[in-house]
Amino acid sequence: MNVEKTKILAIKFKYLGDVVVAVPALRALRDQWPEAELHALVAEDAAPLLRNLPWLDKVWSLPRTRGKARLTASWPVIRTLRKLKFDRSVDFVGNDRGAILSKLIGAKERLGVMPVDGHFFRRLAYTRCIEEADATRHEIVRDLHVLSAWNIPFPAEPKLEIRADPALAKDAEQSLPGHPVIFHLSTSQPKKEWPASNWVELYHRAHDAGVDIVLSSGPTAREQALLAEVWGALPQSRTLPPGLQLDSFLAALARAKLFVSPDTAPLHLAAGLGIPTIGLFGPTAASRWAPLGAQHQVVQGGLCPCSGHWHVCHATCPCMAAITPGAVWTAIQKSLAALPARA
Repeated sequence: MNVEKTKILAIKFKYLGDVVVAVPALRALRDQWPEAELHALVAEDAAPLLRNLPWLDKVWSLPRTRGKARLTASWPVIRTLRKLKFDRSVDFVGNDRGAILSKLIGAKERLGVMPVDGHFFRRLAYTRCIEEADATRHEIVRDLHVLSAWNIPFPAEPKLEIRADPALAKDAEQSLPGHPVIFHLSTSQPKKEWPASNWVELYHRAHDAGVDIVLSSGPTAREQALLAEVWGALPQSRTLPPGLQLDSFLAALARAKLFVSPDTAPLHLAAGLGIPTIGLFGPTAASRWAPLGAQHQVVQGGLCPCSGHWHVCHATCPCMAAITPGAVWTAIQKSLAALPARA
């Protein structure tokens, strides 16, 4: 007699870093129901982060444009998911989009996180709600908290986990030969970035000590301009090829021995790939966003009033500028000393 497997859908419709930090919660679902079909639904640009995890049965994606529902483009996927008749779904975000998707897909039991100030109508989309965890808690903890509504135990050691596409390994070796230390300069918010002059000084310290360094940056024109500014002062330096697709970026990133950057999605990608990281934190809380684990370090900036949703800091003494190249170089030396030899 054939017994149908339980089907579970996890929804995390947010940005790249948010999807990566949700992986421990996805793993907890798998550990709770090892024989179930476990599916994930994420934004289209985040799908490569999960596609190579062998314990996920299927990764679904929808286009995401800020402020636009794009229902015409999304409906074929929603309709297919609805036909799968999921037994359970969990929305880790609890915003309007996640609530609507949960309702339309129509799992028998629909769990959703409910922000303290969330609109009441969202509750109608779920069969069960749980109030979001305190905003001071680490984001991994906040996602795992949602699953406590299903009595899923907190893992002994939650950790990030993603995989690069092995088919891209040879191409990655060409774009990033060796196993360098990557300095990733940019974020989507200028307030979180370190001054270009500090990167230049750090590069000189590391290069003079024989450390192989590659510079990288995000894809936007502003982020590439920051890379160009630093590279202009270091014309001998190597840079990661611009314009890499996410799956190719992951394959290249997996070759690094150490990753140094401000608080940005690639910091979490590196941690998920098992690369030791050094995170430079200022306006965002390291206690909430820094990668967990002994191989990850944080260098903390000073105090300034640029918290909240500001993209640019206008303080006279920005918190990120308080991080000295000497402090970051000390952290790099500590990380490199702890690394095992790598072929």
